[in-house]
Amino acid sequence: MNSIGVDFKLKNILVDNKKVKLQIWDTAGQERFRTITTSYYKGAQAIVIVFDLTDKDSFDHLKSWLSDVDKHAKEGVMKVLVGNKSDLTNKRQISEDAAKEFAKKYGMEYIETSAKDSSNVDDLFVRTTKNFMNLSMNNSLKKSMGNFTPGGISLPNTETQPKSKDNCC
Repeated sequence: MNSIGVDFKLKNILVDNKKVKLQIWDTAGQERFRTITTSYYKGAQAIVIVFDLTDKDSFDHLKSWLSDVDKHAKEGVMKVLVGNKSDLTNKRQISEDAAKEFAKKYGMEYIETSAKDSSNVDDLFVRTTKNFMNLSMNNSLKKSMGNFTPGGISLPNTETQPKSKDNCC
């Protein structure tokens, strides 16, 4: 899918026997659209950052794109790094190990795809959605459990809390 500016797609996928509708905003990633793309980060729940495995410059610009994501996306947004054009093995300029190391350094999952032959494209969406759903469920569970410690729920020490002025409670 070649994008000019921003492209919008709806994609239905099945994750753990649940039908999930994804809203995908493809922001092209071209420098000339950079000011437009940052506004799409604000409401994103997951951001997929794609670079071209056959173009070292696209890999070298990843830090700059991540900086934009950190500035404009909500804190803790899920980020996934994708190396595209995996079908062009003879033109490859970025090793899988280098890309994995970069992703690990920035706390991202890494996957390689080929838009041309569709390899791993569906897997990218399923894995990202599954990871997001698990993360969301874990965060909801943490919030509902309060201050959970391995020994149980941690309650505030009532002896150190000031008594109310009317001494009723």
